[in-house]
Amino acid sequence: MITKLKRFVSDESGATAIEYGLIATLIALAVIVAARSVGTNLSSQFTNIAANLK
Repeated sequence: MITKLKRFVSDESGATAIEYGLIATLIALAVIVAARSVGTNLSSQFTNIAANLK
C-alpha cells in the first residue's frame, strides 16, 4: 500500500498534461486578443476609406 502511495505521489504525467492544456489555453487567448485588435483596426481603416470615397 505504501509503495502505491509513493508511486502516486511521484507520478507527474497528469500534471504535465494539465500544464500543456494551460499553455494551449493561454496561446489561444493571445491569438483571440490579437485577432480582435487587428479586426478592429482593419474595420476602422475600411470605414475611413469608404468615407473618403464618398
